Amino acid sequence: MSDARPPCRVEQAGEQQRLCLSGPWRLQRLAELEAALAGCGLGALAERPVCVDGSGLDALDTAAALLLLRALVGAGVAVEGIELAGFAASHQRILELVRARLDQAVAQPHPPQRRLIAQFGAGAVGVWNLVTGHLAFLGLTLVELARVLRRPSILRRRELLAQFKQVCVTAIPVIALVTFLIGAIVAYLLGMQAEKYGANIFVVDGVALGMVREFAPIIVATIIAGRSGAAFTAQLGTMKLTEEIDAIRTLGLSPEQVLLIPRVLALVVSLPLLVFVGDVAGIWGAMIVSNLMLDITPPTFIDRLHSALEVRHYVIGLGKAPVFALFIAVIGCRMGISVSRDTRSIGINTTSTVVQSIVVVILLDALFAVLFQEMDL
Repeated sequence: MSDARPPCRVEQAGEQQRLCLSGPWRLQRLAELEAALAGCGLGALAERPVCVDGSGLDALDTAAALLLLRALVGAGVAVEGIELAGFAASHQRILELVRARLDQAVAQPHPPQRRLIAQFGAGAVGVWNLVTGHLAFLGLTLVELARVLRRPSILRRRELLAQFKQVCVTAIPVIALVTFLIGAIVAYLLGMQAEKYGANIFVVDGVALGMVREFAPIIVATIIAGRSGAAFTAQLGTMKLTEEIDAIRTLGLSPEQVLLIPRVLALVVSLPLLVFVGDVAGIWGAMIVSNLMLDITPPTFIDRLHSALEVRHYVIGLGKAPVFALFIAVIGCRMGISVSRDTRSIGINTTSTVVQSIVVVILLDALFAVLFQEMDL
């Protein structure tokens, strides 16, 4: 049942103006209270002694108290000189608390609306800051790796093995499955076209070269970016949120050596091994499809594979993997360490890690393709 009393009214008490409050002043009634304050003539209180009477109050919370004080300030009343009368002790404490912190309760201004060119410029500056931050973190990582090379005893071997298990061993099934299916699909699509011209045997050449040079490194790196890169960001972000990284520093340890280097080394060592697994699984999938669709028996497939696949193609594919791994690890770790002190930031940075890592892998692969073309490899 609604309260029939008005929430506020202005009364004249001699030389003093009295603002009488009544009923419940709570967050749920803010819209009603704001309308009542706007219509009760607060302008008459300006530049005169003001007393706020809270004898009729049933309830008061900080949101309603803030609304009241802001309305008085807006009417030109100096809230520091307001006299409080008739308030219950709990209500008066709330009002005094809000009055003491009124200067801090400033509404955040809305960010200015940027035009298209300004938005483009702001985006370019953001990308530039992101890239320079990653490069600086890459430099820090290389410095810490150099420290490990100079003093191998500082390497945390137990953490390295734990990360290697998580990054490499547990990833083998999904890597093998995905690359097996990719190899089978590529062989199927190539076989449909080659069969029209009686060039079935050249399917082996296309699948072998495509898998070892391009498909396996990119697919494996993409899976690892979504799997391990995101895991690094989530782990380190949670550790920063719970102040575990600060605790490591307090103990006199290096967070880079404890957290960063084991993850980077584990990923750099693991990715070439996973690419090898992807090569084998992809070629195996192509061999099965070739046997079923193109009448290319496994011995014929393997014999053609030996003549078509030179060692340099295999080495090129494996050589890309450590570079991909280094950048994925650096991005994942930096985005984890740079999270804000809130859980929402962990989700945002984890998603950003996956996107950035995939984009960087594709850009690096394009650079490798141009470089090897110029080197005639």
